Amino acid sequence: MGITDIWMVIVNPKAGSGRGLKDWPIISNQMYNSGVHFTCLFTEHKYHAMELTVKAINDGYRNIVAVGGDGTIHEVVNGIFIQKKVPTTEISLAVIPTGTGNDWIRMFGISKTYMEAVKSLVEKRTVLQDVAKVSYYETRVQHTRYMANVAGLGYDAVVNMKYNILKDEGKYGKGLYVRSAFHTFARFSPIKFNIKADGKEFYNGMVFSGAVGIGKYNGGGMQQTPYAAIDDELMDLTIIKKMSKLRIIRNFRLLYSGNIYSIPKVIHTQCKKLEIETWPESRIEIDGEAVGTSPFTFELVPHAIRVVVGVNYII
Repeated sequence: MGITDIWMVIVNPKAGSGRGLKDWPIISNQMYNSGVHFTCLFTEHKYHAMELTVKAINDGYRNIVAVGGDGTIHEVVNGIFIQKKVPTTEISLAVIPTGTGNDWIRMFGISKTYMEAVKSLVEKRTVLQDVAKVSYYETRVQHTRYMANVAGLGYDAVVNMKYNILKDEGKYGKGLYVRSAFHTFARFSPIKFNIKADGKEFYNGMVFSGAVGIGKYNGGGMQQTPYAAIDDELMDLTIIKKMSKLRIIRNFRLLYSGNIYSIPKVIHTQCKKLEIETWPESRIEIDGEAVGTSPFTFELVPHAIRVVVGVNYII
């Protein structure tokens, strides 16, 4: 057996309030018992999963397992793009979820049950998903990330920034995101956006919140981009215009039902390229990671990542 047949498992021990570390003995036993050949590494700091992914691919590994949450997946995906040794589609990405939100896996029928998730490694059925190349600014320097799921703008991005700050301070728990959302809601004011979709002006006005999606789930099961499909070669954009906070509260449940577009002042489009300017500059979060500020550019990269799907996923 060559190195290209062995799974490199990248474990985030802090994922899911420490579940990545606590449950690793259970997960590894399931892998051994299922006959999966693997080696593993543990992340030690932010962006370490990205570094480990690049090194693994340069060392010859072609099968990567992310044991963690959406942030870990985001780092591994970006590591796959940072490396230049092989085309990104030659790398198979699998996930054993130990995170809190676990939104990305919902698109692929990947089970939160470790036995079922490991079974997907054995079967190794794969699909190619689209990603988006996202440009933004940090300390006036342009940066680029690759988005595999959903990016949040406006209110959503500020909530995520506060959530990440609390996590960096060592705070954990499912209530942490809700706490960040309520704290931000009371203080957040809409921002002026100018949005071009495929070169044409889509919207110019005040925005409360926005989402750009390759996938449809974020924020622990919200569907802010419910029409998104992982391989349709389109990005979905949802914009929540300025509206009263009372109306937002009354319609909040629709974010989870897939009926967000029934809310007045919510607009939607699909495109291959987005150019977004804001006044004043505003934040962005990509796949749950707070990364920088406007202006933003999103460019679709079709069928760019090979994903190992769940055992019941229909290809």
